[in-house]
Amino acid sequence: MVERICVARIGAAHGIKGEVKLWSFTADPAAVADYGPLESRDGTLRFEIEALRPAKDHLVVRLSGVRDRDAAERLTNVDLYVPRDRLPAPAAEEFYHADLIGLRAEDRDGTALATIVGIHDFGAGDLLELRPPGAANTVLMPFNDTTVPVVDIAGGRIVIDPPQGLFK
Repeated sequence: MVERICVARIGAAHGIKGEVKLWSFTADPAAVADYGPLESRDGTLRFEIEALRPAKDHLVVRLSGVRDRDAAERLTNVDLYVPRDRLPAPAAEEFYHADLIGLRAEDRDGTALATIVGIHDFGAGDLLELRPPGAANTVLMPFNDTTVPVVDIAGGRIVIDPPQGLFK
């Protein structure tokens, strides 16, 4: 199976001619148009970006096959993916968020505290979703240099300095 990376999310319809708001997850937001066709998670929807322009905190795009507001509205919150091999290799000390899923989260002493099950951004910065061993529920923790001083993809782990009481 080809590994795919989520590179964007479709937001609300924009105007009446089928344009949509698009949140790009690429380092250069406009680069999302450079990676070829974008697909929904299940692969049933496939789009080319026909036109793109920056807006305040998102892009406004015209997608192939989307010609009116009704069609655009049906796409709200669809995540868009590309095969990983279409993306550039990350530079040294860089990684894709997808590389973090499944990594062990350890404290500074090497004690395993959780496994990374997701990375989210609800508007105030990235959050790690962590599942402690044997726990049914997950916890969210800020993903920044203070709370995550070490990311060791090759070692299959990150070192975390969680807020007090997070794992109690």
